Amino acid sequence: MKKEDAARGGSAKAALRRLARNWHILAAASAALLALDLFLVGSGAVAALAVAFVLAVAAFFPGKRREGMPEKGDDALTRDLGTLPALHLAAAVQDPLYVFDEGGTVVYANEAARTAFGSTAQGTSLQLRFRAPEMHDFIARVLEGGSGPFATDYTERVPIERAYRVSAMPIGEGSGLFVLLFKDQSEARRIDRMRADFIANASHELRTPLASIAGFIETLRGPARDDPDARENFLQIMQDQTARMARLIDDLLSLSRLEIKSHMKGGEHIDLKQLLESVRDSMAHLAAESNVAIELDLPEAPIKVQGDRDGLVQVFENLLENACKYGGSGGRVMITATAAEQDGSKRVTVTDFGPGIAEEHIPRITERFYRVDVENSRAQKGTGLGLSIVKHILARHGARLSIRSRVGEGSSFTVIFPPE
Repeated sequence: MKKEDAARGGSAKAALRRLARNWHILAAASAALLALDLFLVGSGAVAALAVAFVLAVAAFFPGKRREGMPEKGDDALTRDLGTLPALHLAAAVQDPLYVFDEGGTVVYANEAARTAFGSTAQGTSLQLRFRAPEMHDFIARVLEGGSGPFATDYTERVPIERAYRVSAMPIGEGSGLFVLLFKDQSEARRIDRMRADFIANASHELRTPLASIAGFIETLRGPARDDPDARENFLQIMQDQTARMARLIDDLLSLSRLEIKSHMKGGEHIDLKQLLESVRDSMAHLAAESNVAIELDLPEAPIKVQGDRDGLVQVFENLLENACKYGGSGGRVMITATAAEQDGSKRVTVTDFGPGIAEEHIPRITERFYRVDVENSRAQKGTGLGLSIVKHILARHGARLSIRSRVGEGSSFTVIFPPE
């Protein structure tokens, strides 16, 4: 019985809302019917029946709902948001947006909000949807009023961590409605962290050789002043350290130039087969020092791609150098190429048979200054920027780098050029 009473009460309220929304039309229609009946020398009974019929239809016939209008709370939205145009405007906002009332109850949520935070039923409390204490305090401050606008930071932990800048403000004056807007800051904060990490890593990489040089100079001017053997040894180390700083600065400048010109226009037609043979010959001395044999497995036909020859030489010299230095224990390095895959792409793979790379390192190996083995990398005169430069050069060519490796079985670095 209680449910039936509640249902009847809800129907009555809906009928009253429809009558209130269309009162001006109903009043005009009623006046016209009465005037017509009296003009025809009627008693007014027919007009009264007609008016009753019109009121009944207006109250209990829902009519065709206009697209974009919510099923509940439409009277408040019609009055305070300007009906359909305002709803379309809220729906067009690309960031998550909620409209809520003085009780903190959701009146409207756009598609972006439903995508980001899940479906939120109309009439749901915002404080139940966002349970973080900072959001409870924020919503309470908004509802208490003030000059506004209000803003705070909010982090959503699941399903993935996202950082938002949340702002809120009342809609109009005396409407009793508020808007809550979420601006995703995740990407901006990630870039800020990368920038801070880059500065810290670059400073550290330069500080270490500078500290070594400063220490040796102090020793040469003091205890080792008259020791020719120590002086010769220290000068050699100082030369190595200055060469390391020069390589680091060159790599940083290369990265900077690549970032400024992230997209390459035009370029020349290059035969990858000839380019790889040239790279093999230029790296022969390093292979000999590392006791590594470089093997080529190339097709007879030319492999044509469009791009910057110097940039691609740098890519394959870097990959081959890494294979010789860090995979040299395998004794050989294989370079294979295919003229065209089924999808039209062209691929070049540099494979070593050394110790391999653990799986957890592979997603980060192209990050700046990321090293699998820091001490071994520095011993091999690496700067930690080589693969990052490779990734940027390939991005300019519309190509990408695929890395596969298993510990104890070696590593394969594949450059994939898109179809022309």
